[in-house]
Amino acid sequence: MQSAEIRQKFIDFFLERGHLEMPSLPLAPNEVSITTMFTIAGMQQMIPFFLGREQPPSKRMVNVQKAIRTVDIDEVGDDIHLTYLEMLGNFSVGDYFKAQAISYTWEFLTDVLRIPPERWWVTHYPGDDEAHQAWLDVGVAADRIGETEENFWGPPGPAGPCGPDSEIHFDRGPQHSCGRPDCRPENECCDRFMETWNNVFIQYFQEESGERRPLPWNNIDTGMGFERLVAALQGVDNPYETDLFQPILSGLSETSGIPYGTDARSTRSMRIVADHARAVTMLIGDGVMPSREARGYVV
Repeated sequence: MQSAEIRQKFIDFFLERGHLEMPSLPLAPNEVSITTMFTIAGMQQMIPFFLGREQPPSKRMVNVQKAIRTVDIDEVGDDIHLTYLEMLGNFSVGDYFKAQAISYTWEFLTDVLRIPPERWWVTHYPGDDEAHQAWLDVGVAADRIGETEENFWGPPGPAGPCGPDSEIHFDRGPQHSCGRPDCRPENECCDRFMETWNNVFIQYFQEESGERRPLPWNNIDTGMGFERLVAALQGVDNPYETDLFQPILSGLSETSGIPYGTDARSTRSMRIVADHARAVTMLIGDGVMPSREARGYVV
């Protein structure tokens, strides 16, 4: 399945379930509510709706958000991390909550995309019995559900919305395993399990003091790494082997005279060039020009 078809299937799935398609924010946002240098997630434009400060155009929304994440820039070139990526997200503002969000996640991955259920593992925040039961209800085996303190999202700054989350991880296969008997997603001991989709249950507002108070209503914020999903569906080990990157890497091979995949060093170097070229192209396309400061310095 080609990447463009996968992207459209995601949008269509949620449009059919009453969601309004929202546009992607530019990579260099001007919104007062966004405090990051670049747009890093689809939920950023949802914050005023989650907090009750603005009326949402719909209680159910879906989008494909362009994002730039430099926090893992030193890891780029491995099988997982990217600087520029697309986030597939569905959102609920005071409408459906954990059980429905998890049901949508499972239905899309296993029924629509037909990815075998045995390729998926799940983690959630300790004590989140509601999320745990929701995964059991859709058919996930109990021994494939784990708990971790890492499954709490936010706030995206010193203060802001936050809540427990539940991640679904794609099993890349035993060939990627560290071999430990406790090799599971929640133990993060190797790259066998690739986090693919995160369901965040936005329930609280956290003050700078660390105090949390309930929001006026419960919200859903999900984010799925598009490039990782494409890799899973196209049956390859990493995003660089997909149709999203292969044209770029083919061009690099032709220009450099070095076939992609010749050895580990050149492979990683070509991946980094491909990733950065994609990121710079998208940033310039959104009006961020090279300069000596701020966003332009990153370019």
